Amino acid sequence: MAITLHKLVAKKELIMSKIFLPGEQPFSPSRRRFVTGLAAGGAMMGLGANALAKSGASSNPATKNALAGPEILRGRNFDLTYSYSKVNFTGANRLATAINGSVPAPTLRWKEGDTVTLNVTNNMASDTSIHWHGIILPSEMDGVPNIANGFKGIKPGETFKYRFKLNQSGTYWYHSHSGFQEQTGAYGAIVIDPIKPAPYKFDRDHVVVISDWTDEKPTSVFHKLKKRADYYNFRERTVGDAMSEVTKNGWSKFWAQRTMWNQMRMSDRDISDVTGYTYTYLTNGQTPADGWTGLFKKGEKVLLRFVNAAAMTFFDVRIPGLKMTVVAADGQNIEPVTVDEFRIGVAETYDVIVEPSDDRAYSIFSQAIDRTGYARGTLTPDPSLTIAVPKMDPAPLLTHGDMGMNMANMDHGAMAGMDHSKMSGGGDMAGMDHSKMSGGGGMAGMDHSKMDMPKIGSGKAGYGTSRKLTHVKSEFGPHVDMRAADPQFRLDDPGVGLRNNGRRVLTYADIRSLYKTYDPREPTREIEYHLTGNMSRYMWSVNGIKLDDADKLKMKFGERLRINLVNDTMMNHPIHLHGMWSDLETGDGKQIPRKHTVIAQPGAQISYLVTADAMGGWAYHCHLFYHMAAGMFRHVEVS
Repeated sequence: MAITLHKLVAKKELIMSKIFLPGEQPFSPSRRRFVTGLAAGGAMMGLGANALAKSGASSNPATKNALAGPEILRGRNFDLTYSYSKVNFTGANRLATAINGSVPAPTLRWKEGDTVTLNVTNNMASDTSIHWHGIILPSEMDGVPNIANGFKGIKPGETFKYRFKLNQSGTYWYHSHSGFQEQTGAYGAIVIDPIKPAPYKFDRDHVVVISDWTDEKPTSVFHKLKKRADYYNFRERTVGDAMSEVTKNGWSKFWAQRTMWNQMRMSDRDISDVTGYTYTYLTNGQTPADGWTGLFKKGEKVLLRFVNAAAMTFFDVRIPGLKMTVVAADGQNIEPVTVDEFRIGVAETYDVIVEPSDDRAYSIFSQAIDRTGYARGTLTPDPSLTIAVPKMDPAPLLTHGDMGMNMANMDHGAMAGMDHSKMSGGGDMAGMDHSKMSGGGGMAGMDHSKMDMPKIGSGKAGYGTSRKLTHVKSEFGPHVDMRAADPQFRLDDPGVGLRNNGRRVLTYADIRSLYKTYDPREPTREIEYHLTGNMSRYMWSVNGIKLDDADKLKMKFGERLRINLVNDTMMNHPIHLHGMWSDLETGDGKQIPRKHTVIAQPGAQISYLVTADAMGGWAYHCHLFYHMAAGMFRHVEVS
């Protein structure tokens, strides 16, 4: 986070302090160092026996090694124990939800074809669970309380036995699906080694788990968002910004743009709900002060297995001085793509190969999407060799394209006189003359004629939706403050903050499965879901309906169906379907890539195919932690 952020704190502290819960000490950013950190990584700090007895914390918390990362457990049989463990990431002691006394939890190294048994013991005072993210297994082993068949959670003092066969390989992760435990440290990586040799060569591999940590209680974070959704956003516009824009663009253009944003009651700086104001960003449990360190030898091919285990943060990852060849997405092998940078959404995984040719250190730099902070690691042949941390990119701004509009051919001068009273819910563009809009999702500077994009109307497997977009009655009302007027497929769009940055950035349009499409059948049914919300009230839903009020999504066993997601909000949403693959439609029906988490970009649409080959109950939700908690969730039933 830029140092100047601290200067803003005093101006806002008085207002913010009124929002804290009764009895809670106001959170003071002056007590922590966002970018450099204070603590020695995420080292667990021991407690005395009496204190442990009172707190319930582990009596032998693991101390992680910045050079090695979390402990690696191998084999077929595992004993995992939940407990409260003390951590210090920022200079303040806090209790974390730890697995085997570690944050992150140990990395589990499995073998494809094996049957694994995991005895999970709960030594905490509340129920817990483990969801094996991206692992294809029976519903009763999926680990989502009251959704997975017969699974009610793991009660305090009890042990639950997970047992399932591994029918896949690749990089995945696991985390609690109970309460707010994932945010407080209950997550770890999974590596499943293939039976056959990998289709690419490497000399060594490192797991790189990126996450976000807050010293605040997650319940407190959630309550603050409900009371004031921009609580953590310190980058709203100022008078100085306005004067700079007038100087750069002229009064007429400035006024037209600001009028439109203001009358829609929206901000082009709403990038992340929760920011570096409260978050410290970690790499393998290490703060930016120390950073995690991975070793290599000159000339080696190093496989880096990136896992985004954050609760709310998208990261943009690059290693200055090294090209990265992406070889797997969400555990599935893809045709290699060489890039300078990639965006990794919450819950996604990417495997990349790098080939350091010099005996020097390289920075693994993962900046938060809103540029309020970063996680970092160092790839080096010698622990004594270090490298300067790269400068963060400028804070991004949302465009009208991120609202599902294309302003390339619109008369901006006429926008100030637009009748915004015709907008439903403050964001529906019903009163706008859409004949003046062109498609493409706002990417005015890009030549879409050269893009291999899904074509609306084709309907063939791999090519997107065949239906005209529709709206349902439940989407209209005060609980929905925006509907995208012209949402486009934007698979070739690297996203806000990454466009035209001079680097080669991975997009979904680049991803092609290394193998032929697993299920080439055409879909026999289509489902359209609108991702909806009201940012000011912090309400999140699907089709305007939160989980508690929603019907189940019922699938017939064996059917092939298409899910078309329309993101009617200005935020990225990582959508995760449990138990089944999401076959991403990128415009190539022959080599459709398989993912377990699909990013729906702001104001855009995206389609994927699902083969309903897993009986039982499954969760389907946004993986932004507080969006899921607010209701962007569905219960899927396959029968």
